[in-house]
This record gives sequence, C-alpha cells and structure tokens, in this order.
Amino acid sequence: MGNEHKNPSSLPVATERPRLRRKITSIVRKSPPGSDQPDFFVPALYDVGTRDSRSIMDVAVFRLSKKDKRVGDAIRYDFPDGGYVEVTSGHYGMASVWDYDLVLMAISHLTEAMNRYRNGKGEIPSPVFRPHISEILKFCRRSIGGRQYKEIESALDRLADTKIKVVRKENGVGRREKRIAGTPQGLIASGRVVSYTDTGRIQSVEITIPDWLYQEIVESKTPNVLTVHPDYFLIEPGIGRFLYRLARRAAGRTEAKWSFQTIYDRSGSAGTFKKFSENLRKIIVADDLPEYTLLEEKGQNGPQLVMQHRCMQLEAPPGP
Repeated sequence: MGNEHKNPSSLPVATERPRLRRKITSIVRKSPPGSDQPDFFVPALYDVGTRDSRSIMDVAVFRLSKKDKRVGDAIRYDFPDGGYVEVTSGHYGMASVWDYDLVLMAISHLTEAMNRYRNGKGEIPSPVFRPHISEILKFCRRSIGGRQYKEIESALDRLADTKIKVVRKENGVGRREKRIAGTPQGLIASGRVVSYTDTGRIQSVEITIPDWLYQEIVESKTPNVLTVHPDYFLIEPGIGRFLYRLARRAAGRTEAKWSFQTIYDRSGSAGTFKKFSENLRKIIVADDLPEYTLLEEKGQNGPQLVMQHRCMQLEAPPGP
C-alpha cells in the first residue's frame, strides 16, 4: 500500500500540541488480571509474538465504530498509482477492528509455524487454525466471561462476510505496466464454532485463513508481516488502534508524517472530518499509544500528524 514520506531522525522534532480544556483520559484500558502472566495450565499459544500483515496496515479493512454495523456498505481506498483496495460488507455487517483480533492471532501463529518449518522443526502449516476459546481470550487480552464467549461466533460471521478486493499496478517485462486485480476474498475464508447447548459455552473454534493471506505468509520467501506490541489489544478506541497500525507500518523505529485528511481518508470513517480530527487530537494529548508518541504540526495542506517512535526521544542528543 502507499504511504507518505518518512522523515529521518535528524529532522527537528515537532513540539506543537493542541490545547484542549476538557479532561484527557487514557485510551489504553487496564490489562485483565493474569493476561500478561504465563498460565501453565493452558497451551502457550498466546505466547507467540503478535504480527500483522504489512500490506494492509495503512488502510482500515474494517470499521472503527462499535455502534455502526455498516451492513451492505463499501469503502474504497484509491492510490496515486491507480491501484485501490475495496472493502465490502454483507448481511452480517462489516467486521470491526476488534473482530480483527482473531485475524491477528491467526497471522501470528501461521507466521510462527512457517518459521519452524523453514528451520526444519515442523511440517508446512495448514490454513486451518484451531485455537481453544481460552487461548483466544488470553492472546487478545480479554477478560474471561459469558459475553466474551458469545461474541466469538458473531465476530467470525462478520470476518467471513467482509470482503477485500485489491487492484495494484506493477512494471512487467520491457517496463510494460501490468494491472493485477484479485477477486474479493474475506478477512477469513470460513469459521466454525462448536458449543454446548445446555450452557452455551464454546467447546472449539476453527478458523480457515483466506488464500490471499495464506499465500502472503507461506509462499513468500520472507513473510510480509510486522510485529505488533502486545498492548495493542488494550487500546480502547477504534481510531487509536488504526493509528497504531499506521504508525507501525509508516514510521517503524523512526518517524513519519501524514496529513489529517489522508489519515481520515485511509480510516474509512463514516463520521465527519471535523469530528474525526477532534478524536485524533484527544489521542495526541493522551499520549499513551504503545511505542509511539503523536504530535500535531502545521502542514502545507492543513494539520498533519507526526508519528514518532519513542526510542527516538531516548536516543536524541542533549540540548546545548
């Protein structure tokens, strides 16, 4: 996917912050009891480092709102080279950024399994992933409870019902440009939940990884994935989660600058730009996004966001 310019650490650090009179609250919830501690009675699936597909980290392939289900909706992201990504939803509504936690878990374990295979320590992994419900809740750092169990089935419905179509351009032999268009595929290919009828508790979960994602990780010489901080799952607002993924993709361990307008366009937000900018400024002031500090500065085409890895502040030379 496309991204805006990245700035080396030698550039001056932006210091302008928006002034808000209202009380600023954290966007990161407290970790559920025991979610960050090993559980020796549960297989260590959740101990695998979290990873995400780098190719879709700078666009929202899901909705950021918990309230708006966006049934039968579509979002399209056009890029300067003529390529685009289109996200469509069906009867069950568009998958949310919180539903996407299940995809992150599947990506993480598929990548780990391929690493073992390449090191001669296992078989080539299947696209079918069968985690225990307790492993899902532990990995995604969610509290164990009846409601959480019930939400898994609905999340799988939406993930399978949310389709992604990717069209990209690339140069072929003799510099003849080619247009490559894939057919729409779901965020997951399919899902299956087995539960007990008397209690409603889930016995098993089965997730089939879609071809586009399976090929990206298994058939590539080096999987196109990036690690994700475990505190990502504690970020409460959807826009906060999107900003972290964008910063992880665009800034890495340095910094990147994107205009508010571009971020709004890439977020797929159904709200107004004004409201989106207000929410963005709240997150800037809260300043507790994992790994990154966010700053606002003036740009040529309006306000822009500076996404800076916190290690840059630690490594910055002392002032005169």
